[in-house]
Amino acid sequence: MDKIINPVEQIDAAFLYIIGISLVLLTLITITMIWFVIKYRRSKHPVPADIRDNWKLEIVWTVIPTIIALSMFWVGWSSYAGLRNVPKNALEIETIAQMYSWIFVYPDGKETEDEIVVPTGRPIRLNITSDDVIHGLFIPAFRIKVDAVPGVNTYAWFYPEKPGRFFVQCTEFCGVGHADMTAILRVVPPEEFQKWLEQEEY
Repeated sequence: MDKIINPVEQIDAAFLYIIGISLVLLTLITITMIWFVIKYRRSKHPVPADIRDNWKLEIVWTVIPTIIALSMFWVGWSSYAGLRNVPKNALEIETIAQMYSWIFVYPDGKETEDEIVVPTGRPIRLNITSDDVIHGLFIPAFRIKVDAVPGVNTYAWFYPEKPGRFFVQCTEFCGVGHADMTAILRVVPPEEFQKWLEQEEY
């Protein structure tokens, strides 16, 4: 079985790459600006010079930013593709938004409200829609933010690698109970998940 690449790692790498490039450019531009202010101050150069027709300089400041922008696009696109390409063995959970709660329906018909339980070591696909108005499913720990729209079926997936409890929030203002539209994501070992799934009372 091919190793699953966690989309969280790709998104974080893209974020760090873009922030890193931005910080380097900010530093270089600031240093250059200060250098120009000191070297070409009015007391030393009372008559300003006008630089024109330097084709080498124009090529440099066209090619380098183009390469940087294309590299940012590639890194961003790779992380986006990772979010959309769901592994074949994913556990599919129907995710239905409604005022003001989240309903999760498992393949065997088990249904929970405002709590989603998943096993470690298996990709999870959430098939998302809404029963009434537009909601937004946000699971920050797994970098998921997807709108739930009435009549529209979309999806998101994540790969829980270790047990824990994570926060789920609605990020689209959906009415007076919007602030209370939260849920808990519990990631448990596969054995514990199977026991939970087989419980009759839930």
